[in-house]
Amino acid sequence: MSLEIQNLHVRIEEREILHGVDLKVAKDETHALMGPNGSGKSTLANTIMGNPNYEVTEGKVIFNGEDLTEADPDERARAGLFLAFQYPATIPGVSVANFLRMAVNARREQPIKVKDFGKVLRENVDMLKIDREFVSRYLNEGFSGGEKKRAEILQLAMLKPEVAVLDETDSGLDIDALRIVSEGVNALRGPDMGTLIITHYKRILDYVRPDFVHIMLDGRVVREGGPELADELDEKGYDFIRAEVTAADAR
Repeated sequence: MSLEIQNLHVRIEEREILHGVDLKVAKDETHALMGPNGSGKSTLANTIMGNPNYEVTEGKVIFNGEDLTEADPDERARAGLFLAFQYPATIPGVSVANFLRMAVNARREQPIKVKDFGKVLRENVDMLKIDREFVSRYLNEGFSGGEKKRAEILQLAMLKPEVAVLDETDSGLDIDALRIVSEGVNALRGPDMGTLIITHYKRILDYVRPDFVHIMLDGRVVREGGPELADELDEKGYDFIRAEVTAADAR
């Protein structure tokens, strides 16, 4: 069970953003994709989930052996892919609980019974240390950055995807919110879920230690390694990696 990106080339309008990305995330692994702003990280996340604004000109998105390159976002979600957005949408008039129930039912043949849904929701709210009153609020309306991310992690817990892509989940969080979100991710990761954490800072990786780290520059994955690669990047910076890549390309 895995997500596999094969030689992915992606463009928006006439500009190519990704230039042949290869990446594989197995169901029981945690990967970190790091890179500066503008390197193509969010483009990759949006392409994985089938955002129609991003055109795949070459390559494939394979999930559990099935080619999903042309699949709609809802098909990918039903197959077991999940994307936590950098900027989650606000939905006035729809409570967190009702939104989660709709999301859960979208992946089921038969709607979940209200009693069963309430039980699972309470279990996940307690596990993530979220106030039970939180789920009666309108989704993301008046939420702080940390509350928006907590709502995303609660959605992740309720949907139980096979592979979760977290696009800059640490963006804009203070240290307490970062710790709470990280504890939620750690509680959910394991043999039944693969995780791809997209970030340009190392700080979330101090809480959620990845198995593998990939560094993206200018639409390409240029370095790969274990968690120590994030430590090296934190110490030396992206300019050092860029210089290494330029020197290697010149040879």
